[in-house]
Amino acid sequence: MMQTLSATLLFKAIPGAVLGILLGARAALATDWPQFRGPKRDGNWDEMGILESFPREGLKIRWREPVGGGWSSPVVVQGRVFVFDVELTKPSAKERLHCFEEKTGKVLWVYSYEEKYGEWSYVPERGAGPTATPIVEGDRIYVVGANGHTHCLDVKTGTVIWEKNIGREYQVAEMSCRPSPLIEGSLLIVFTGAKPGASVLALDKQTGKEVWKALDDPVSNSSPIIITAGGRRQFIVWSDSSLASLDPVNGHVYWREPMVTSNNDSAATPVFQGNRLLVSGLIRAQLSPSGYREISRTHLIDPTWPFGQTKFVYAPPAFANRHVFARNEGEVVCASLEAGQ
Repeated sequence: MMQTLSATLLFKAIPGAVLGILLGARAALATDWPQFRGPKRDGNWDEMGILESFPREGLKIRWREPVGGGWSSPVVVQGRVFVFDVELTKPSAKERLHCFEEKTGKVLWVYSYEEKYGEWSYVPERGAGPTATPIVEGDRIYVVGANGHTHCLDVKTGTVIWEKNIGREYQVAEMSCRPSPLIEGSLLIVFTGAKPGASVLALDKQTGKEVWKALDDPVSNSSPIIITAGGRRQFIVWSDSSLASLDPVNGHVYWREPMVTSNNDSAATPVFQGNRLLVSGLIRAQLSPSGYREISRTHLIDPTWPFGQTKFVYAPPAFANRHVFARNEGEVVCASLEAGQ
């Protein structure tokens, strides 16, 4: 009888670029990974037939393909893997969305456009590139560039359906559009810190037309979530100056708690469970009276982003169809997590 497992996987931004795995006992069918932190935007991945621990010789690599800079996570939908990056070749920069075939890594299409990057971004030790993870719904994929250039593309062909350059219409700090967008009903909601009064923008996902705008808060690294609490849908956004709840229909502020933090602290996505909302910048671990339990770890991809004397991987991986998809500033890797291989 095949064992079914539920896995919570930790990909750490540390020099070893290791993949850690903690396992529970719950079953689910194979699923795609269409947005930041997975199908429900909560970091959980439930799937049948996943290995219980990593093999001594490491994971079986299915394919690897070159990509450029950026901290945007891969997304996996409809047999395709999408990676958003930048090609930095002086004097111009091109932000690019790559579409790979999920099983083979074959390049199906690439959409690119020129974007203005500062001189500092061409220095290898500084690093630069888009950070917001794309989001897919149906036959459309939505991407938000480092300076707010937002596109809606056809999943199969890469054809542009609409685009909106938030950085040109509003005041947006250079390379600041880092939180990942989300979809709520008919809206694509983006958090870019745009001023005046447009830190959060809701766009019609069919046309890109602005529906509402809210807040004057500075942007952070934290991607927003949607929760249901108090009988209402609430858009939760953690900025560098507050934690706020908005009505996702019209941007009305339900409540706002002042909370001044730095980009280094306001980075994690808020977590909601029961009637509690947790915002934090700590390591994530499984805790119990007996302590922290790590089952196994393995090397998956080389760290490439330099910081001081060390190199890191910052983009979280994607998990879909018994595989893990990880990227650094040089490549994207697909490795099998299937049991019994």
